[in-house]
This record gives sequence, structure tokens and C-alpha cells, in this order.
Amino acid sequence: MEHRRLGASGFTVPVLSFGTGTFGGKGEFFGAWGNTDVVEAKRLVDICLDAGLTMFDSADVYSDGAAEAVLGEAIKGRRDRLLLSTKATFRSGDGANEVGSSRFHLIRACDAALKRLGTDYIDLFQLHGFDALTPVEEVLSTLDDLVRAGKIRYVGVSNFSGWHLMKSLAVADRYGYPRYVANQTYYSLIGRDYESELMPLGLDQGVGAVVWSPLGWGRLTGKIKRGQPLPANSRLHKTADMGPPVADELLYKVVDVLQEIANETGKSIPQIALNWLLQRPTVSTVVIGARSEEQLLQNLGAVGWNLDKEQIARLDLASTVTPTYPYWHQRGFTERNPLPV
Repeated sequence: MEHRRLGASGFTVPVLSFGTGTFGGKGEFFGAWGNTDVVEAKRLVDICLDAGLTMFDSADVYSDGAAEAVLGEAIKGRRDRLLLSTKATFRSGDGANEVGSSRFHLIRACDAALKRLGTDYIDLFQLHGFDALTPVEEVLSTLDDLVRAGKIRYVGVSNFSGWHLMKSLAVADRYGYPRYVANQTYYSLIGRDYESELMPLGLDQGVGAVVWSPLGWGRLTGKIKRGQPLPANSRLHKTADMGPPVADELLYKVVDVLQEIANETGKSIPQIALNWLLQRPTVSTVVIGARSEEQLLQNLGAVGWNLDKEQIARLDLASTVTPTYPYWHQRGFTERNPLPV
């Protein structure tokens, strides 16, 4: 398993991380993802560790905390062998203060996550979304306190826009608070919006991408193809409208090229889609999920080899869409505004 630095920090992470959204299975939304129990989770953790995948990602809202609790049980006795990342800020209760990035909520959320995970520290603690009502200074000073208390080691964000992240980094620099070194972001062959602003920001500011839903919300599994209905067991039946949007023709255009390259390489469509991501600028780690051992082993096969330049170019072409303004305009002036990709 290859390891990379997380952004500009001195912290290294495996290029594949394991996402625990399938753990717990509480509620209609997360139940559609999976319902992995402790016994199954222990087996998946075993497989990951044997393959060198040592980083496990969760969030307090995954199955209303059950995902963290299942993960905590699954790693008992081997905490020193792995890395834990989790997220908070989304609503976690009915109270007026049980949401957002206030000092009140972040401290409570961190302490609750530590208890569910059965650990006394979290390697990477990420804000799951931007809180426009809480001053950035309050957010960062709280995270600074949690770092100094030894409860968290590194901090990151998820689902921030470019100005959210840049404002936060500027405040961190001004007051000496911990800088965000990770941006857990949606990025896939059928969702390349990340490249317009967040990727250049990541390159300039040393923020590493922790990629979520690298298979396009389950659309790049190889089971969805032109002219065929959705598989009966696809979670897209229940969650398609809740995830990243994609035009049908773009999806099929990308899948057609993925299938061509799969035929050439003997690799699967998911492996090719994941390998493409691993060769993109700023990507530190790609979060993979699995509802079964078979799916996990399949995804682990995305490392240890690389697509060639010609194959990457074909995938780039098939997945390219016209960016929104001002990015399409900036691309006309690359002499003074070079692009990272």
C-alpha cells in the first residue's frame, strides 16, 4: 500500500482509506448503504489491515452514531495499528445547540465520538460542512483547544467552498491556530467540479484531498450501463436524488470508455475509476466503502499498478464538461493562469 503526506502536514496516510457509511444500517438512508454489524466489520477491518489499508473514516451522523460505535468495537485491541478519522457539524440531536461548529457543539461532538470509537484521540477530525453562523475564530480556537488537549491530532473540512476554506486558513495563519490539512471532497470521473477551484487551492495552500464517493455515488461499479435498467439491489433506487447529480449521457460516455480500458487491462471498472483518481493532483487518499468482503477486495485491487498516459487521456476526454464561470474564462488564459490538470 502506497502512503502519501496529508496535504502539507508531516502526517502520512494510505492512498486508500475505508469508509464506514455501511456500518450500523440505522434509518432508511443509511440502511440503503448497508447494515454491517460488529462481526462483519471486524472481518472487513482484518482484510484492510492485511492489505496495508490502515485509515478508517466515519462521522457522527452515519446511522445516528451507530457507524462509529460499530467501528469502535471492530478495532478493539488494535487501536495502535490504525488511523481514525471522523466528522461532525451536522445535526446530532433535537437541541438548539446540537448542530454546527460552535464551541458548545464541537466539544460535545468530539467527546461523544471518542466514547463511541472507544479511543482517547482521533487522528483526523473534520468539519462535515461549513457553519456560516459561527465565527471562524470561534471554530478554529475550539479546534486548537481540542488539539492541545490531545483529543485530536489533525484537522480538516468537508464540503466547503473555496472561499470558506481560504477564509479559515487565513484566520488560522493570523492567530496561529491549526491549519486544515485535509479537504474531504466529492471527486470522481463523473464529478470533476473539485478541479475548478478547490484543487488549485489545495495545491497552493497544502490541503490534501480525502476523496468521498469516488465511484460517483455507486454509478461506476460496472453494474450500470447504457440501455440497461438499474440492478435490483442498487442503493440508487432510494438515494439517487440525495447524492451528486450527473447527466445520463455523461455517465454512459464515461462508462463506455471504462469498459474499453477494462477489456484492455483485465482490470474492473471500479478499479480503473479509482486508479484514475489516485493519479490526480492533491489527492492524498481515496475513501472506499464495501458491503461485503468481495467488494472490499475488488476495491483494494485499484493499487499496485497504474493506467498509462493514453488511457488517462481517454478518460479525461470522456469525463470533461464545460466548467462554470469564471473557470471557463480562466482556461482561455493559461499563459498567466496555468491549470493543475
